[in-house]
Amino acid sequence: MLSWERGVFCYLCIVNIIGFFLMGLDKWKAKNRKWRIAEKTLFLTAVAGGSLGCLIGMYTFHHKTKHWYFTVGMPLILVIQVCLILFLTFKM
Repeated sequence: MLSWERGVFCYLCIVNIIGFFLMGLDKWKAKNRKWRIAEKTLFLTAVAGGSLGCLIGMYTFHHKTKHWYFTVGMPLILVIQVCLILFLTFKM
């Protein structure tokens, strides 16, 4: 694996772990009536590359699964990111 590929891989792992834990933290905050994480932050984390982590976190913690814009938006972001990665991988 090239050094830039390793860097991209590490970045994606970290941002997906962050996305997963943000979903869990927001669920905990919702249950305990604490100040919540903005939905914009959750979507920005997904767009930044953490869509898989956010999606897994959504269903692991049963969080935001009744909101259509999360149940449609998160998988859509993931599909677009996978298509972009495949396009860039096979173009090179």
